[in-house]
Amino acid sequence: MPSAIDLAKGNAELIAAVQRSRRLLARKALLAAAASAVPLPGIDWAADAALLSRLVPQISAEFGLSVTQIENLAPHKRERIQKAATAVGALLVGRLVTRDLLLLLARHAGMRLTVKQATKYVPLAGQVISAVLGYAALRALGEQHIKDCVKVALSVQHLLPSPLPSHSTLQSTGNLS
Repeated sequence: MPSAIDLAKGNAELIAAVQRSRRLLARKALLAAAASAVPLPGIDWAADAALLSRLVPQISAEFGLSVTQIENLAPHKRERIQKAATAVGALLVGRLVTRDLLLLLARHAGMRLTVKQATKYVPLAGQVISAVLGYAALRALGEQHIKDCVKVALSVQHLLPSPLPSHSTLQSTGNLS
């Protein structure tokens, strides 16, 4: 199965968006792992849902495919993106992350999340396994969304927005207020 970088087919802007999205995903996946290590059943589900509801729009925005960005496009472009998202099976491109979508994603991740809950009852080793599974589940879902964004952007030849300067870039240039 090709990676998101492979799917970008050498497009420098898409590759840069993939790299920014992966950095964001790595940070959020570490938070998911930490929440999964908490030995209370159910805490990790709530944390995963909260992380995903913020992560998906942030990744979409890197590709110019957030709900707000798509709503600001001309109607014909908006329709092309929505059709492309449907054609590639991109569940989350250009959509608000709702409770129903999160449940669909949870079913998609299925076995990993069930095993993660079961490990809560095994002292210490269970928390480690749960943390690893939490990290892996969020990484897998996020990586799939990144691939979907690349596919949609390529299929409609969507121009990506200029990346927002990072906090560290603003600090180094002295433009941070």
